[in-house]
Amino acid sequence: MGRSRLYRDGMLVAEDFALEDVGSHVGATGVTVWLDLCAPTPEELAALGEKLGLHELAVEGAASEHQRPKLDRYDGHLFVNVYAVRLDPTEGQLETSEIAAFVAGNVLITVRKNEFDIDAVLARWDGSPDLAKYGVGFLLHGLLDYVVDGHFAAVQVLDDALESLEDTLFADTPGPDTIQRRSFALRKSLVLLRRVVLPMREVVNALMRRDLGVVEPPMVPYYQDVYDHVLRATEWTESLRDLVTTILETRLTIQGNRMNSIMKKVTSWAAIIAVPTAITGFYGQNVPYPGYAQAAGFYTSTAVTVVLSLTLYALFRRRDWI
Repeated sequence: MGRSRLYRDGMLVAEDFALEDVGSHVGATGVTVWLDLCAPTPEELAALGEKLGLHELAVEGAASEHQRPKLDRYDGHLFVNVYAVRLDPTEGQLETSEIAAFVAGNVLITVRKNEFDIDAVLARWDGSPDLAKYGVGFLLHGLLDYVVDGHFAAVQVLDDALESLEDTLFADTPGPDTIQRRSFALRKSLVLLRRVVLPMREVVNALMRRDLGVVEPPMVPYYQDVYDHVLRATEWTESLRDLVTTILETRLTIQGNRMNSIMKKVTSWAAIIAVPTAITGFYGQNVPYPGYAQAAGFYTSTAVTVVLSLTLYALFRRRDWI
């Protein structure tokens, strides 16, 4: 269930050692410990918290789901809660993975509450072995960098999906419900993405504070880079929210314009059809009238019907109603 790593003087010296041995490395000079727990029980978290002196509220936050992204400061340790995301480009649905982390001195404990690709984080750590000497700050950076890159990738996929949706707005034969259903699905995913992206500004910015002592000076530029990605993702989500609203409003406007065009055509044809209906109805009366029972009456009514119908058709055609 658990994974672990031990760094000594910036070198990886042990992996997947017994969880009971974590306590012996706490506070050791030149040693950095990483411990990972996947979907642990509240009892397991409580036991670990008691062994490492973690605050009960932080342990409770790690055990419960749907916490907001945040950074809480306790006496002797920090509690971080973030969300990794992945957007399905076909369905437009956003999948989230909640990760909690304890930063206690030289120990980083990650708690995966649901499915999360921790191997991708390990690959980032292994890709920068020269930074491992900066301890927990290095490990936490790799985690946050992977999470924020996922946010940025999800925003890019959303942007591409919305651009594709814009192209179908003015199609000659768009699906009756496809655009609207797709718009609402993307809007729902965008709202969820904003909830996990916006608070990340406070999390990353707070971690760079000197009084916390987590980020050493050489690691500050790397955290600044993560913070820049957070700001860009935040600004992008804000612009996409306006774009989704514009697409929905444009869709309604196009539907209204098409309905007006259809109503004009139907009304114009109804007016043309009303002319022969009125004339034949008049001549269909069972009373004498000019031309009654004579061929001249038939020719006259037919001529009036044709002339008036063609006149109305030409008039409506000139005004682009037909």
